Amino acid sequence: MVWVRSEYAGELAVLSTWVAALLPWNVFYGAVSGGSVLFVRFPLIQVRYAFGLPFVRAVSVSSPVSAYLLQSGTSVQIAYAAWLVGAAVYLVALAVSVYYYREEARAESWPVDPVDALGALLVVSALSFLVASALFPERFFGVGFGVGGGLPGVSLPVGAVLQLVLGGVLLRAERVS
Repeated sequence: MVWVRSEYAGELAVLSTWVAALLPWNVFYGAVSGGSVLFVRFPLIQVRYAFGLPFVRAVSVSSPVSAYLLQSGTSVQIAYAAWLVGAAVYLVALAVSVYYYREEARAESWPVDPVDALGALLVVSALSFLVASALFPERFFGVGFGVGGGLPGVSLPVGAVLQLVLGGVLLRAERVS
């Protein structure tokens, strides 16, 4: 089954890659230390919003690199390492998509179809994000799978699943040469 016509596959590949930047691959909401915390993790940044006692209100933004370094030596460092791998692969996909957008004719002459390349990069990145979601000490769909048994709350890998679907659609696109 083909879900995209070949003449639109290139545009869909570029658009899918750019949309993936705007989709949080993981959203966690939970109660900690008398307050609540909301983590919204995008491929290249994490926004943490803490509120209630004792936090009052605090917002912080971090990159995968800084989050990984901050967690150095902790039990969740491996989850942040998986995020870092997914972010690095996603950055490659983003660079390929920008080049493909600007230099379509040159990209089409590559030995590898750029649509397939972007699809594969999105799938690998999404799988890394799903691994990171499973390794975080948060409750994944309400069940604690991560290191440490899980924090009270719910973690949803919404964007990772959607990115996996987008990558799969690109890999299934039939191209006419």
